[in-house]
Amino acid sequence: MAAVNRDPLTAPHRTRNDALLAAGLAVLATAIALFVDEARSPGPLGWALLLAAHVPLVWRRSRPLLVLAAGVACVVPYHALEFNHLAATPASYVALYTVAVTGRPLRTILTGVTVLAIALSVMVNVDTHEAAELLSTSGWVIACLFFGVDVRYYRQYVASIVERAERAERTRDEEARRRVAEERLRIARDLHDLLAHSITLIGVQTSVAAHVLAADPERLDRETVAKALDDIAGTCRTARGELRTTLEVLRAAEHGETRGPLPGLAGLPDLVETARLAGARVEQRVRVRGVPPAVGAAAYRIVQEALTNAVRHAGPEPAVRVELYEERGALRLAVTDGGTGPTPGNTPGFGLVGMRERARSVGGTLDAGPRTGGGFEVTAVLPLAAVTPGGGTG
Repeated sequence: MAAVNRDPLTAPHRTRNDALLAAGLAVLATAIALFVDEARSPGPLGWALLLAAHVPLVWRRSRPLLVLAAGVACVVPYHALEFNHLAATPASYVALYTVAVTGRPLRTILTGVTVLAIALSVMVNVDTHEAAELLSTSGWVIACLFFGVDVRYYRQYVASIVERAERAERTRDEEARRRVAEERLRIARDLHDLLAHSITLIGVQTSVAAHVLAADPERLDRETVAKALDDIAGTCRTARGELRTTLEVLRAAEHGETRGPLPGLAGLPDLVETARLAGARVEQRVRVRGVPPAVGAAAYRIVQEALTNAVRHAGPEPAVRVELYEERGALRLAVTDGGTGPTPGNTPGFGLVGMRERARSVGGTLDAGPRTGGGFEVTAVLPLAAVTPGGGTG
């Protein structure tokens, strides 16, 4: 079955194997000529033509038509001299089969008709009785050609199955790589949202404590310093808890478990309170009844990043307004501040990129940039219906 399935033009060691096949057929033809119908045993010229007809079979796969033509050129005079007809048939059948298995059906039919026409014309001129006998046995020639065509189509069928399997394997590999890339991007967004927010707040609170210590060392406001340090400790505990939750979700995903609960709009008051502890004057206005978990998670992360940027770039004690409401089947949010925005020349981070990815993950859009009257504004529109599968990330 391996020999049948294999493409004859790409099979390994095909020249060597065909040389062995030609030698074996030559031995078989010699045995038939010596022991079958000894009365028609070939003479010196007949032996030369019979053995010469087997030599081209060494190149039968690369030049099937030329090999068949060379074989016919040797076999026709051999038969015309009325030597043992059976001895030359195995090599002829192999040449015909090779033409059928390597070429198109139309070429095979034309080749078969041509070979039979030549053989009949020769035999009619030699012996009418032999011509009639050849005509009665021409079914073997047709059967040989049909067998070659059938093997050709079977090989094409096997090749198509293998190609489809390889294509499916490539598709699976590409899908696996895509999922890995998406998961890496999700983890990067989660860690950025968590760590950037927490580290920014810790930096602001540390600056407050350092300012209190350096402002008037002789009249140290211990209560203010203690409060700043307590805020730092609380922020660290919150960050540690969120980081632990993220790691637990990642570990659960390794075992095929679903993700844990996504952060949602219920956590917005905590974000606002944390920003206030960092010195921001935050005003919130939320008019939302209920949103899908994925949309709520995206909105939570967008607000979190926007508040982080306001605390980091809007200057001391920035005034920030957070507004969320439903309109026309979408959740609309806006986070605005009256600060100066990012300082020109600073190295751009991944915050704005992450916010846009959050919005796109649920089929929404996000705009961010300086306001006309000063300050910075982040607005997003997140559809409440037809959320893209897998869009929610926690």
